[in-house]
Amino acid sequence: MADALRRCPWCGTDAQYVGYHDEEWGVPTHDDRRHFEFLVLESAQAGLSWITILRKRENYRKAYRGFDPAKVARFTARDVERLLGDAGIVRNRAKIEASISNARRFLALQKERGSFDAYLWSWTGGRPVVNRWKTLAEVPAHAELSDAIAKDMKARGFRFLGSTIMYSHLQAVGVVDDHLASCFRARRSRALRSSGAGS
Repeated sequence: MADALRRCPWCGTDAQYVGYHDEEWGVPTHDDRRHFEFLVLESAQAGLSWITILRKRENYRKAYRGFDPAKVARFTARDVERLLGDAGIVRNRAKIEASISNARRFLALQKERGSFDAYLWSWTGGRPVVNRWKTLAEVPAHAELSDAIAKDMKARGFRFLGSTIMYSHLQAVGVVDDHLASCFRARRSRALRSSGAGS
């Protein structure tokens, strides 16, 4: 039964959090729109809990035009005011303005590297970094990999994107697999890698 499965303890028992843990977190992603979605959401999370952002995810999807970076890159000052008035998202001017600026940087990186996905996965040679920590206390908030990527992206003009946010992004899109050794997802992740599957 699903409720008898052993999971990473951070997701608790909240149905939305459990669904995110079971179906998305740590699954290799190769879709640029999904990458952009998580960049927006992870940046919005700064100073807040991830479950708070998950509960606002659908509102973000509507407010950010389906997380289409080309559409977000065209947002104007009027859109900033629209977003600041949207109670369904985090109404922080710095985060909102950074998300629009980052959409433009995202498009530039796509043009340079063919896709954001190609850029991000190039840091690991196209293969996920698999950690099998035994306890939640062992899971780092950042690593040399996220330090390097965040530094490079900041040099490219990305904002509100430090190493901790980048590490969360890498975990979310499966570049880093931090499911605990005791978690049932650790076994499923091995199966996904063996079959070459991902999202």
